[in-house]
Amino acid sequence: MPADATAHVRIARPSRDLAAAERFWVEGLGLGVQYRHDADGTPGHHSLLMVGWPGAAWHLELVHDPTAPVEPSPTPEDLLVVYLGEEIPDALVQRLEQHGGTRVPAHNPYWDTWGVTLRDPDGYLLVLSTRTWSSAAFGTGQG
Repeated sequence: MPADATAHVRIARPSRDLAAAERFWVEGLGLGVQYRHDADGTPGHHSLLMVGWPGAAWHLELVHDPTAPVEPSPTPEDLLVVYLGEEIPDALVQRLEQHGGTRVPAHNPYWDTWGVTLRDPDGYLLVLSTRTWSSAAFGTGQG
């Protein structure tokens, strides 16, 4: 497969608690579980959860090593932005909060103007944006 727009992207990050992460990403945001693996406690074996939307060209992989856990260390600029292209439904924000998310002010005020920022159970930031994005418009000053 060529390294171009048809290549699938995996975003991987550590998780303290895969069950809490699953509640946020699946029950809160509405992503589907694409794959899961529960480690058996053997050193070097990781538990993981892959979530995403069917047909999307990306998925989020959350990993936990029970024998040598890696502490998530997100920065204020580690964002996963979902461009909704419409006002952010209050019900969606409430559902994310009910499933472990915390609404927070954005480090960059741009995202407070154009969306809602939530911290997931591992401390990573999800931005729901009212804007749209088109990779085709990249470089044209639009998007």
